[in-house]
Amino acid sequence: MKRFNRNRRPHKRENRNPAPQDGNVQNPNSLLLSRRRMPDGEKNALERPRWTAPKPLNIPLPVLHCIRCGQPINDAHAAMADRRNGEPVHFDCVMAELLEKETLEKGDSLSYIGGGRFGIVQMNGRNGETAYFTIKKIVEWEDKENRASWRNAFADHYSLI
Repeated sequence: MKRFNRNRRPHKRENRNPAPQDGNVQNPNSLLLSRRRMPDGEKNALERPRWTAPKPLNIPLPVLHCIRCGQPINDAHAAMADRRNGEPVHFDCVMAELLEKETLEKGDSLSYIGGGRFGIVQMNGRNGETAYFTIKKIVEWEDKENRASWRNAFADHYSLI
């Protein structure tokens, strides 16, 4: 009687659907086989175009100046559009203006919450590594519908495709 060994790995099956020799590929599994069986020197029938990097623009980026403090903005992707006229403003200048206008209670902080919005956040505590907080007030700073015109030059410079 033949014994069955449970620890033995199953025998690897042969491919029952070999790729046709004429280069006709019908299923994706036979694609690998057809590439392996191509004779040396013969090109594969399924050539794909190679990716080429887009050529960078030779246009210099504009130098932005903050309308609040008058200093140049070195970190343009962190700059914000002014809520009145859309001109560029330092992120820190926006935070300083909001801290002057908003009254914060003990335990509150002003935080950027994304989408051109700031929030007055109250920390409720910490449980291990998780912090619990409540957003007490949301301040809309940038208009979501109207994109500032100065941002287009930066978007065109980095989005080449």
